[in-house]
Amino acid sequence: MDLRKLKTLIDLVSESNISELEITEADGKVRIVKSDPAAAAHPMVMPAVTMAPPPAAMPVPAAQAGAAPAPAAEPAVAAGHAVKSPMVGTFYRSASPGAKPFVEIGSEIKEGEPICIIEAMKIMNEIEADKSGKVKQILCENGQAVEFGQPLFIIE
Repeated sequence: MDLRKLKTLIDLVSESNISELEITEADGKVRIVKSDPAAAAHPMVMPAVTMAPPPAAMPVPAAQAGAAPAPAAEPAVAAGHAVKSPMVGTFYRSASPGAKPFVEIGSEIKEGEPICIIEAMKIMNEIEADKSGKVKQILCENGQAVEFGQPLFIIE
């Protein structure tokens, strides 16, 4: 990963409300963690060594269930393949404000077909379907901020 890209990622973390960002590319993995408000201007950058993926789902004890609000999309997620956000940014369903959305609920899509756009640092990134099928659910609103790994669509 080149130094300019790394600096841009650090600036993105320091200027946003996110506390942690992890990016995996063919040439390596970078994890940026904002430790506390006093250190927000200087996020810590740690090159990551091969790490085991996090457990799929940890059961939450009933006492903790009300402690932190769950993301709005999680309770209503249907069964099927989840297309996840490959980056932090702003989710858009269409190529421009007045344009027709790439996909609607019930749309038949093919693998590699564009299904949405995520704007990150003023760059519009077309997100392609990673599986063919029928769009069962759209989990994000147009203009909504999304996190890395957040489910965007459910495909059946």
